[in-house]
Amino acid sequence: MCRLLLACLASLLLYAGLFGFVLDRPLSYGLLSDLIEAKLARGAAISGPKLVILAGSNGPYSHRCETIEPILGLPCVNGGVAVGIGLDYLFTRWDPLLHPGDVVYLPMEPSQYVRGRAVSALGPDAAILFRHDWATLAKLPWQRWVAALFSFDARAFVMSVIECGLMPLHTRDPRQAVADWGNAWGDHTGHTEALAMASQPMLLAMRPWQATAEQITAGYGAAEIARFADRMRGRGVQIVGGLSTGFADLPPSDGVVAAITAVYTAHGGRFLLLDNGSRYPRTDFFDSAEHLHETAQRSHSRLVAMALAKLLDRPAQLQALASTPR
Repeated sequence: MCRLLLACLASLLLYAGLFGFVLDRPLSYGLLSDLIEAKLARGAAISGPKLVILAGSNGPYSHRCETIEPILGLPCVNGGVAVGIGLDYLFTRWDPLLHPGDVVYLPMEPSQYVRGRAVSALGPDAAILFRHDWATLAKLPWQRWVAALFSFDARAFVMSVIECGLMPLHTRDPRQAVADWGNAWGDHTGHTEALAMASQPMLLAMRPWQATAEQITAGYGAAEIARFADRMRGRGVQIVGGLSTGFADLPPSDGVVAAITAVYTAHGGRFLLLDNGSRYPRTDFFDSAEHLHETAQRSHSRLVAMALAKLLDRPAQLQALASTPR
């Protein structure tokens, strides 16, 4: 029995050592990790009050801090990355960079409100945490340690060996060839209207999943956002919720909008609802129901900037509005 236990312990230590110190997924997760660090670095470099946009990929694809910043007259960081990134990880990384007077705008995708605890704990950030960021992992509940430790399998081992082997050959993440992956503000750029034409047949046929009001109210993600709002309220950081962009022909129900609104307003935050409900024709999108193409991204961002200026009682810089590219 002792030999069996020792063998099990040795195999566990070998497994943890390989995935914690040797193997990596630089092609699968390297881009996500680099994006997160670049956005955090911009946030850390701003000394005064700032606007931070936190969401999934709807954040960088459909919102443009480059457009919002001069209109609102407030330094802006687009901190959104991808829906699969755990909200607890995202909030924990941004927590030390948020100070009194800052504004955090959260146009979260519906799926982020309803994601379960297990799904959230086993996203791509689990592998990033265990391989590269034990400092952040130490701030998370013990369940996150367990999930991160056991987030690897045989496929992860094979893919890690392949990806590590490809790096000396200067292999790049193929996603980087599609479009640029960010300007100085953290916005996605290069997803032009011309490139979006290739996705139009798929977008016209797409029927996105829609959450119910009950799912949002009971969702683990909604609870994570509520805890973040409570923490920021005590610090003097303004939390503003919003709707993610979506198809105009599939608007959310009044009940869903009310449920999302309550996630913020019941915890000291505010909610921004644009006149168009952040809904646009399918021809305004790039490759999904949450990703506007670059022209529509700028237009939507102008609307968001003007609405935020009114909500926050800040004078909108009309000269900057007139000069922003269409």
